[in-house]
Order: sequence, then structure tokens, then C-alpha cells
Amino acid sequence: MLTLTTLASGSSGNCILLSGGGEHILIDAGISCRRICRSLRALGVEPESLSGVLITHEHMDHISGLATLTKQFRLPVYASPGTARQLCYRIAALEDVLHACAPGGSFTLGSLDVETFPTLHDAAEPMGYAVSCGEQKAAVVTDLGFVTDQVRAGMAGAGLVVVECNHDPDWVASSSYPYALKRRILGDHGHLSNEAGGALARDAVAHGARAVVLAHLSSENNTPEHARAAVERILSACGALADGVTLAVAPRSEPGPTYAL
Repeated sequence: MLTLTTLASGSSGNCILLSGGGEHILIDAGISCRRICRSLRALGVEPESLSGVLITHEHMDHISGLATLTKQFRLPVYASPGTARQLCYRIAALEDVLHACAPGGSFTLGSLDVETFPTLHDAAEPMGYAVSCGEQKAAVVTDLGFVTDQVRAGMAGAGLVVVECNHDPDWVASSSYPYALKRRILGDHGHLSNEAGGALARDAVAHGARAVVLAHLSSENNTPEHARAAVERILSACGALADGVTLAVAPRSEPGPTYAL
């Protein structure tokens, strides 16, 4: 069995626990080490039992707890070569535990098989992850400006997907954001809108997903209700929800529900 739980983080979904076959891994560490440890123990997982931490990219809202977590427990960290270089610049103690894996590659952590695929975002070398345990597969994609064939291929066959629904474009365009920030959010290397995230969720369902978790919602330009409504409309139009597909939003203030495949 493969299970996934989003841990509480300011940008929801920036710290995810995946468990299967006796192995436990984190994808990103976007909250403090103390909160990570508290959340893990509440789920019955000791931090030192983690098989590794997989980092999508080096932005602070994805690595804020990484330095203390790995220093305290000497956990192996996996990232793309470009992300690894950025992490070493910031966290010298990572050099002995950091493993670089190029996007499009794969590696094994005990009973878990990990596949990586490139994403497009304004970071050094971001990538997404697909994790399999036997025939069960979950894929995590956050922080990308638009969807590529490589992203679709990386998510294909996953029973559960975590996708980004960061903002409503009209809200951002009409807000008081500085122009440069608007351009970053709305640009090709920014973030997926609710509509774009919904389209990615629809693609994932067409390729086997039975559960969709919406993540990386920004409190400044979105709400969970608004994101969910947009994606519900898209999934309803293709009959996915009537067919029993589960749709949820990763919460910010507490660990999310545990999904089992």
C-alpha cells in the first residue's frame, strides 16, 4: 500500500509524507523542523525513520525546515544537480548527505521506486516526483508556469496526483501587486492558475488518477473554495467526479487526510 499525507505548510502541499512498504519519505520540507517532527509523530512516524527527503527546487517555502531536519537526523536528500548546487551554497552541512539525480532519471529507496521529471519554474533546475510501491503510484507537481509533455508523462498512470492551483488570473491582474511580481505569477515560469491546474488534473484522471489533491494555493490571490470550485467544474464536465474520482484541497493549518492507494 502507498499512502500520502500533506503536512501543514503556509503554501499548502510544500511538505508531503509518502509511505509504502515500510519506507517513509518527504517531498519538500516547507515548514520548520519542529513542525515537521510534530506532524510526523502524530502520524506514527519517527523523523529518524525517513528514508530520504526529495526536494523539488530551492525556493525557501520548500526548504525552510531542511537544514535543521537533515543536520539533526542526517537524512539523505535528493534533488536535481542544479537544485543541489543551490542547496550546497545555502546549507554547507548538506554536502555529505546530498544526492543529485537529473530530471528524467530514477532511483530506489528501499521498496519505493522514484521517477523524476523536469518542470518549468523560475528556479535553478526544478523537477517533479512520481513514487511507486508495487503497482501503486503517486505523483507530485507544484510550482510550474505551464504544463509540458514531460510533466504529463511523469504523472501518467499515477492513482493519486498532487497538482498546483495557485491563483485566479483575474484576481492577480486587478490586485495591487507590483508589476514584476504579477509577471512572475502569471508568466510562463510562474505558477499554474486554477484553470490550468484543473486542466492538468483532468489529464491525470484521463491517464488513471482516482484522487486529486490541490496544492500551493496562495492566500493572497486565491481561496481553497475558489480553487476547488474551478477544478470541480472542469472535472465534472468530463464526468470524472460522477465516476468516483476524489477531489480535495491540501490544508494549511493541519496535516491533511491520509490517502491510501
